[in-house]
Formats: sequence, structure tokens, C-alpha cells
Amino acid sequence: MNIIIPLIIISLCIAIAFLGAFLWGMRSGQFDDTYGPSVRMLFEDKTKKKSS
Repeated sequence: MNIIIPLIIISLCIAIAFLGAFLWGMRSGQFDDTYGPSVRMLFEDKTKKKSS
């Protein structure tokens, strides 16, 4: 029964760390454009390079 308090404290520390990492990712713009990179490779380049 004595182990429950340390387990709760450890789980709260881990949850706070994950929340901090999520908020840091949101502020740094990590989740701004979720559609563009996934379909960028499907479209052809608009400018064709001339071969020498």
C-alpha cells in the first residue's frame, strides 16, 4: 500500500513531461501543416530542369 504514493508521483511527473513536450511542439510550429508534406511527393515539379 505504501508504493501507491510514489507511483502516483512518478506518473504525474511523466505526464507533466509529456505535456511540456507537446506544448513545446505546438509553439515551435511542428504541427502547423499536416497535409502538405504528405502529398508533396505526389505532384510533379512545376519547373522542369533542362538537361545539358
